[in-house]
Amino acid sequence: MVNRLADAVSPYLRQHADNPVDWYPWGAEAFAEARRRDVPVMVSVGYATCHWCHVMARESFSDVTIGEALRERFVAVKVDREEHPDVDASLMAAASAFTQQLGWPLTVFTSPDGAPFYAGTYWPPVPVQGRPAFRDVLDAVAQAWEQRRDQVLETGETIRDALREAAGGTAAQGEGRSAGHGGPDGSVPPLADLPAVATQVLDRLEAAQDRLHGGFGGAPKFPVVPALELLLDVAASSVVDPADAERALALAGSTLDALAASPLRDVDGGFFRYATRPDWSEPHYERMLYDNAQLLSAYTTLAVLRRSRGHGPANPDPATDPGAGAAEAATGVGRFLLRTLRLPGGAFASAQDSESTIDGRRVEGGWYLLDPAGRAAHEPPPLDAKVLTGWNGLAIEALARAGHHLGVPAFTDAARAAVDHLLDTHVRGDGSLVRASVDGRASDAVATLEDHGALATALLTLGGLTGEVRYVRDGLRLVSATVSDGARLSAPGGVDAVLADLGLDAGAAADPSEGAVPSGPTSAARAALLAHRLTDEPRLVDAVRSQVAAAPGAETRPLATAGLLRLAVVLAEPAHQLVVVADRSRGEGFLDAARSWYRPGAVVLSATPDDARALADDGVVALADRPPGAYLCADFVCRLPARDPDSLRAQLEV
Repeated sequence: MVNRLADAVSPYLRQHADNPVDWYPWGAEAFAEARRRDVPVMVSVGYATCHWCHVMARESFSDVTIGEALRERFVAVKVDREEHPDVDASLMAAASAFTQQLGWPLTVFTSPDGAPFYAGTYWPPVPVQGRPAFRDVLDAVAQAWEQRRDQVLETGETIRDALREAAGGTAAQGEGRSAGHGGPDGSVPPLADLPAVATQVLDRLEAAQDRLHGGFGGAPKFPVVPALELLLDVAASSVVDPADAERALALAGSTLDALAASPLRDVDGGFFRYATRPDWSEPHYERMLYDNAQLLSAYTTLAVLRRSRGHGPANPDPATDPGAGAAEAATGVGRFLLRTLRLPGGAFASAQDSESTIDGRRVEGGWYLLDPAGRAAHEPPPLDAKVLTGWNGLAIEALARAGHHLGVPAFTDAARAAVDHLLDTHVRGDGSLVRASVDGRASDAVATLEDHGALATALLTLGGLTGEVRYVRDGLRLVSATVSDGARLSAPGGVDAVLADLGLDAGAAADPSEGAVPSGPTSAARAALLAHRLTDEPRLVDAVRSQVAAAPGAETRPLATAGLLRLAVVLAEPAHQLVVVADRSRGEGFLDAARSWYRPGAVVLSATPDDARALADDGVVALADRPPGAYLCADFVCRLPARDPDSLRAQLEV
């Protein structure tokens, strides 16, 4: 048996390298072998810090008998869902035809040509509470393939056709809705009437709110940070009804306050992925980079909004500061990122495991349940040291914003180090992006729209706040690569070639919803909006309008479309810009004066006079013909320049 996983980039695949299973990594070779042997393919999807993936690995994939059954009757494929999110999304869409209990480990059985005909999640080694044993599932699937081949193939083709139809319907709907971009003023139905949409969104989120414990829904209970950031943008909007803005701030604030005081937050400031009980207790102990990055951003915004509502000074006494609690929570998350998830090169690991070894046994949550002295006596749970471009982009943006708004230079420095690492190791010589790497070794997985959008947003945010021209230029280049001449958003690298060959690439496009993180198109659209605020290129904002137009009814399901609804909020706002042209030390004074200024989708851009002229020549019209000073602008129309920080502070307070 050939060990094909021992040298994999993915830590998750390497965890399975010594299984008695003849694993293949995701690729054309596995399906070619299945066609040669005329056997079905079992695709097992998971990730390195997934508790139930560990459990199934110990119970089933380490079992010699099961390994033999898989070798004889299947071709077995192992996929890291974080390395190949497009593969995971497509297979998850297919699995929804067989079970509503979706999650990881995900197991999908396909024909040698890739048509999915059966799927499920975790299967135990023996039957438990109506859940069949994994070896019985393997026997049943193999018998169906051998004895009822026509029925199996028909099921697979029906599912594959349904995925294609759903994806085609989504695309056609978007094309029809985006034609002409709405009314004569460029508005986009149905989300152009933001005050009415905001009211409907708030009504639905309040109805879903757990008024006792905070958050939304029952158990299992996730932070759903995109929805919280949507609420914060509604609270900061100049367009919605003031009463709704206050409702939004109260709803977001109550949930974030509850989270900060809950068992979901570890003593070191980091947050676990989700809780198994409505009161946020009994966490699922893995800690994800994307959750903590977005929570850092949300707490930062909450602190700014609470401080800017006239309830406290910009640099307040913590005893009387209404934003102190949110600022403390944000600082705690930021320190967790720097102390725990930051890797030697400056980038961030994708996650920390839920399991650790305590007294010779692998225990979920065991290390986290110890006090600081107890923790010091044991190795902490391992990291998944995989560096993901998109998730690192979220962390860099959040650290840059927290460093600015909260006045923590260490966060800004960490954001610089991380983005420098990505630019050095995740951007190839031809300018294309790498999706993932471990120890500087790049994966061959296709970089997604999420990767391009999140990194571009990080570069534009950090570059604007630090005056680093190269970050701004690289961010604009990435945005330009995702927006076609027809004002459509697409990943420059295209889709995974194997998915396309198997006819499964439609699966990811069939479900535009987003929960834990913004979708790829939403991420790319956010970056395009920031770039538009710098360049005033119509195709950039047109691409965002098309994206919003492609999701009718988004306001009726805000927990699943929060990232897209944030785009609608920004489109309804004036294009807010704060442009600072000054030498570095004077520019820092202006930015200090703007710490408590936040507007949805606003761009902040600081540059020296020489850099301002160079960027203006590159097409950054926000800097064109700007003598030294600070300019507060809306839709590229600026007030008279502020000549000193106090004058800028006075303008921002109006």
